[in-house]
Amino acid sequence: MNVHTDILQRVGTTRPFFDRIRAHRVLASVLVLLALPWLVPNGSVAVNILIYGLFGVGFNLVFGYMGMLSFGHAALFGIGAYCAGILIAQAALPWWIALPAAVLAAAILALAMGLLAIRTRGIYFAMVTLALSQCVYFLVYQFPRSGGENGLRGVNVAQVRLAGLRIDLLDPTAKYLAFLAVVAAALLALSRVLESPFGGAVEAIRENEARARACGFNVEHTKLLAFVLSGAVCGLAGALDAIHLSSVAIESLHYETSGLVVMICLLGGMGTFFGPFVGAALFLLIQDTFSLWTEHWQLYVGAVFMFFVLFFPKGVWGTILEKTHGR
Repeated sequence: MNVHTDILQRVGTTRPFFDRIRAHRVLASVLVLLALPWLVPNGSVAVNILIYGLFGVGFNLVFGYMGMLSFGHAALFGIGAYCAGILIAQAALPWWIALPAAVLAAAILALAMGLLAIRTRGIYFAMVTLALSQCVYFLVYQFPRSGGENGLRGVNVAQVRLAGLRIDLLDPTAKYLAFLAVVAAALLALSRVLESPFGGAVEAIRENEARARACGFNVEHTKLLAFVLSGAVCGLAGALDAIHLSSVAIESLHYETSGLVVMICLLGGMGTFFGPFVGAALFLLIQDTFSLWTEHWQLYVGAVFMFFVLFFPKGVWGTILEKTHGR
């Protein structure tokens, strides 16, 4: 048996396995994430991976699946965090009202931003979304209830009551499982969207916008709806972050947060379902490790990021899928 035949046989045995994973990608993702608290240094890092992974999933809908680079998603993440935080800390509303309200607020903001940005392309789209995001940043900064540069404090959710169960969010494991349930519901909804005709239209526009338009797809409406759905998911991630930290920092709206989610998607893999969680885990674990060694940890994180971009151009998870012909 020559080497070429051996490689083909190995690919033939691994491909059905990855095909089964793709067919049940939500279940597979949740099972992997269930083991995460026992694979990372502490529960706080695990929750952050969940939150920023979900943030990356929302961003990936526009960046990976639609092919539009946005530098404005910090506004969507931050507005979700501030909406949930204000409702919980200042209006004394329960979490089950604050979370949907945050999703709705982020979706409305995404609609407004999308109406102004989707008719542009390439770098112009990126710059328009960046400008709009900075406008949101300064508006929230000046908003009296936001706390200004000090941020919003007192977003305290000590426990959650659901279906007769009481979940103590002060317990790291219980908090992680509660957040995982929310993330799983979001992944299930997003998976259904991607498997629908709308999901096919999104990928058709990414591959060849002119051909998709010639086939009768309403390109502008599809882009706008994808941007709104992306904003809703990012808003949910922001709301979870506010509850996790019991506060909202004004930096959540800064353009650096937009750059962070771009890095997460590039590290994990653009246009992959589970890639953003891989990217979030890599980035946060690298950050956590190097920040213990040196105060100049950004230098080393940048070097590691350059390594992955050069040698894993499709991201870590994207490269694995490509090598195993799983996509």
